Amino acid sequence: MNPLWAPRLMIEKRYARSIRKVMEAFEATLAVYNNPDDILAALKDYAASEAFKRAAQDIAMKMVTQLFADGNKTWREAAREGSRGREIYKALKQELIGPTGAVYYDLIYHNANLIRTLPDDIAEQVTRYVAREQQKGRRAEDIAIDIQRMFPERTKANAQMIARTEVSKASTALTQARCDDLGISWYVWRTAEDQRVRDSHRKMDNVLISWRDPPSPEALNRERSYGKYHAGNTFNCRCYPEPLIELHYIRWPHKVYHNNQITMMTLEQFKRLF
Repeated sequence: MNPLWAPRLMIEKRYARSIRKVMEAFEATLAVYNNPDDILAALKDYAASEAFKRAAQDIAMKMVTQLFADGNKTWREAAREGSRGREIYKALKQELIGPTGAVYYDLIYHNANLIRTLPDDIAEQVTRYVAREQQKGRRAEDIAIDIQRMFPERTKANAQMIARTEVSKASTALTQARCDDLGISWYVWRTAEDQRVRDSHRKMDNVLISWRDPPSPEALNRERSYGKYHAGNTFNCRCYPEPLIELHYIRWPHKVYHNNQITMMTLEQFKRLF
């Protein structure tokens, strides 16, 4: 494994912490409500507020910018080690005005929207809870107290899910954009290499993947498929793509995903696909 290409865990932690912090501003107001309907109305008002929208935009921009800058350093380090250094350096200087820059701004927009949906997602969870508890005949005041206790826990769980999934997806998207800009068509699927790696992804570890042909790891492992996707592009995935910058970085023969299966190929066999 080459940890050089792995998304930095600190970026994920900062992102989750920032999302939780912006929701804590609403949590601080919960104590004044003794009716679930009032809590839901206040939550919707907070979601629609300009202050919350600006905060969501700032948080998303900071996360994507950190990933962008971190990836820039990674590519520069890789350039120093390989024969394509000058080409990579030139591309990095111009990337914000090219296709990679478009991906950068799209990621900010996507993540800001995702954060803005967080109050609505929590409101939906609260609505379902209220309906269940009201069917039991519980008093509105007691249900409101439950919501006040539940809110920080739900916020933390949702923030962690967003951070874990979206940082990984954003990192992969930026890597793919830079590969496209440099004409790098293949990458090595890397996992976190620990006990938490799901079986289907463990099977993908160290496999060469074409950016044009993502696999379905679950289908390859005879599990329920979540569709085809690249490393890092599904829920709670900690895998990441390591760009295949130089063919001699690989030990041949090597595992290659092609035609919906993983096969062992020699260098000459792989060059026919490359």
